[in-house]
Amino acid sequence: MSADNQQERPKKLHPWYIVGFVEGEGTFHVAFYKDPKMKTGIKVIPEFHVNQSYLRVITLEKIKDYFGCGYIKENHKKRANDITRVYVVRNRSDLLKKIIPFFERYPLLSDKYQSFLQFKKIVQWMDKDLHTDYKGIKEIIHLAYQMNNKGNYRQTQMTTLITFLESSETIR
Repeated sequence: MSADNQQERPKKLHPWYIVGFVEGEGTFHVAFYKDPKMKTGIKVIPEFHVNQSYLRVITLEKIKDYFGCGYIKENHKKRANDITRVYVVRNRSDLLKKIIPFFERYPLLSDKYQSFLQFKKIVQWMDKDLHTDYKGIKEIIHLAYQMNNKGNYRQTQMTTLITFLESSETIR
């Protein structure tokens, strides 16, 4: 590489660059929301996230372009001092056909890999509609709460979700 072109950037990201970036700034997450429209009363939303300062949102745009799916949004709209953006993929088909195969081919090296494997299992179970019955959603909740440092950063305790689920199951 000559001195004249050392500042040029590659037009397309290398897959291992994305893996490294996700090691530091990404997460595989499964959100749960109470939703009376759902048979179990709980909506399950698997998400792949990558966070970054708004000053470097170009990196998120390149990752989004690489995968050809998802969207970029403000990370925490309600926090005035949060200037981060987040790339999010929620679409189950995109998770199954793009995100999961990518991380199977280019595996993470840290303990985040275990969270990925649990995330993959949950998305595959959801593809088989296991989240639509009480037994299946309980298994999904238990597995999701083993991800990302055993759910220590979650706002809702697992017992609260299970109690709600069991009371909802009794009512129905």
